[in-house]
Formats: sequence, structure tokens, C-alpha cells
Amino acid sequence: MTVSSPIKATQTTESSWLKKLGPGLITGAADDDPSGIATYSQAGAQFGFNMLWTVLFTYPLMVGIQVVSARIGRVSGHGLATNIRRHYPAWLLYAIVSLLLVANTINIAADVSAMGEALKLLIGGRAHWYAVGFGIISLLLQVFVPYRRYVRLLKWLTLALLAYVATVFVVQIPWSQVIQKALMPQLSWKPEYVTTVVAVFGTTISPYLFFWQASQEVEEMEGDPVARPLLQAPEQAAANMKRIKIDTYIGMAFSNLVAFFIILTTAVTLNLHGISEIQTSAQAAMALRPIAGEFAFMLFSAGIIGTGLLAIPVLAGSSAYAMAGAFKWKNSLERSPMNAKQFYAIIALSTVIGIVLGFTAIDPIKALYWSAVINGVISVPIMVVMMLMAARSDIMGQFVITSRLKILGWLASLMMAIAVVAMFATML
Repeated sequence: MTVSSPIKATQTTESSWLKKLGPGLITGAADDDPSGIATYSQAGAQFGFNMLWTVLFTYPLMVGIQVVSARIGRVSGHGLATNIRRHYPAWLLYAIVSLLLVANTINIAADVSAMGEALKLLIGGRAHWYAVGFGIISLLLQVFVPYRRYVRLLKWLTLALLAYVATVFVVQIPWSQVIQKALMPQLSWKPEYVTTVVAVFGTTISPYLFFWQASQEVEEMEGDPVARPLLQAPEQAAANMKRIKIDTYIGMAFSNLVAFFIILTTAVTLNLHGISEIQTSAQAAMALRPIAGEFAFMLFSAGIIGTGLLAIPVLAGSSAYAMAGAFKWKNSLERSPMNAKQFYAIIALSTVIGIVLGFTAIDPIKALYWSAVINGVISVPIMVVMMLMAARSDIMGQFVITSRLKILGWLASLMMAIAVVAMFATML
């Protein structure tokens, strides 16, 4: 009888990391959802090249905090909400989860509405009913397609973001000016500038991404018959820590590169032509048409649909993981709906409410912008709790975070806190 040794299992895991690449990549790509596209478009249209520095600045901070969330999930074998429930006061857990649900539901509403508007631009028809269709399709995929198959679909959907990379190559870019402004921007303390910076930060470093990546690490682990939480199987640490690092670096680089190109595209086409007010991603696409041409318009519009299909399951799923962790529910996209009823009920409820909000008198654009600001605000306490958890040996064992990750994670938390305080100060 042949016994598989821990060393052999570790080598197998390490050799196949390319096949398992996913949580970081999908998390990063989902960050550039239609609501994010609208925020980045508004930043580029209103402030031009002077907002490019934000995505350069947030990249290392985003990498640091997302690696921390992934490590918490892989080391402990539990998502963020479960760990918060086990080690922190109940009021903190319920406050965080409640705010996350509100922000995510508003995001879903804005995303399905943006997708409907984008399809209307491309083929005509009624945007509301397209939005309903996109919401239902996304919900059915999450409920009835097993995680292993669905995650492969999400990986392919990340290619939709290449539309925003391609758009840059069909417009004229003054690269010397871009580089100068990206590295030496003209900063402002005007309320609208500071609020937009917080919105960009809140869109880029978002709470739902923390919950999603930690939970996806748990999903990946539970789907592997030889994998165990690293607290129980420290021999698997080397391969998995390397995978998490590479996966997250690539995913966040993809996310921030696309955000950079969206701001750049709208800055060079809209801001430089005197268009500074963009309320939706669909408006950004429409405004591109007479300036950058039909091809750029179609790329931008198609990208909105593709990124929405990628982001909605991440938004609804992160809400469900958070609620399940808070209330000890069974949770996994690999489980059938009958075996995780409450978990799937939250996914369905979040998606349905998001669809319904598109038919109300609520202005989805204002709600969208302020949901990004809310994300920026609630990110601060969540990041602080994550950093405290990641440094606790009773949670992380021998895998407490390194000094480098501590610096990056606390710097990210500090910068988010400063941005939020500055926003409130300028609004008074």
C-alpha cells in the first residue's frame, strides 16, 4: 500500500497552483464592476489626469489588505464573519454585517441598472427589463451551478475587463502629460475632490472584497480532499502562501490597471473636451461615442455588461458569507440550495432587492456614489479588526502576518481613515 506523504502532497499543490489561481484574480476583477466604472469615469471626467495617482497609490495597499484577508481564511479555515463572531463583541459583528448588506445591495441595484442601460445602448429596447434578465440569470447561475464549474465561468468573465484596456488604444493619449500628472498631481482640498478620492478608495478597497476572498479560500480548501486549514496542516503552508501571494498580486494588478485605464480614457476624451459631469457608466459610454468613435463606445458598453455579470455574484455572495458566518449557517456555493437554505436565501434576497430598487423612485446614481463613500467609511473598522486578527496567535497560530504585511495593512487602514476624516472635515 502506498502512503501519500505530506511532502508529496505539498509538491503536488505547488505544481498545480496555476490551475487553482482564482480567488485573488476574481476578487480583483470584480472590483471593477459597473458601479466602480461609474465612479472611475466620474473621477476622470471631473478631475482629468489629476485622479490617476489614486489607483497607483492604492495598489500596494490593496495587495496588502487582500493578502491578509486570504491568509485569515486559509489559515483558520473560516471566513471573516465567523472569526469576528468567535473573537469579538456581537455588536461589532452585527454592525459590520448590516452595513455590508446595505452597501452591497445598493451596489447590486446600480450594477444591474447599468447593465440594462448598456445593453439598451447596444441593441435598443427597455433597460429595466434587461436589468431584470441580468439579475435573474446571475441568480440562477449562483444557485444551480456548482462552485467548481461556476468559478471557471467567473475566471473567463475577467476577460471582459480587457475592453477598457483596448479602449485606450483607439484614442489619442498625451503620454508625457499622463505620466507627469500621475506622479505629480495637483491635489485639492475642495469638498468634491476629497469626496471623490474617498469614493475611489472605497470603490477600490471595498469591504465585500475582504469577505469574498477569505471565503473563497475556504471554498477552495474544502473542495480539495487533501487540503486542511493551515493551523491543522502546517506542511501545506509554503505552497499555499506562495499561491495566495501570486494570485493576489496578479488580481489586484489587473484591477488597478483597468481602473487606471478607465480614468485615463474618460480624462482624455471627456475632461479634455469640457465634459465633466458623468452620472453613470452608460453616460460615459454615450459621451465617448462622438469623441472616440463607435468602436470605443461599443467596447466600453460591452465591458459594463461583462463586469456586471462578474461582480453581482461576488456582491451577493459576500453578503451571504457574512450573514452565514454571523449566524452559524451552513454556507458554500458547492452545497445544494436545500443544504444551505439561509445562505442561498440571502443571495436571492440581495439580488431581488437590487432588481426591485431599479423600479423605485430612488435615484440609483446618487445611491451608487454614496454607497462607494459608505464602503470607504466602513472599510476602516473592518480593516482594523482584520489586522488585529491576523496578528493574534490564538487565531493564526504560527502564521501570524509578517512585518511587511503589518506595515502595508496598517498603512492601508490609516490612509482610509485619513481620507474619511478629511472628507467629513471638508463637508462641515
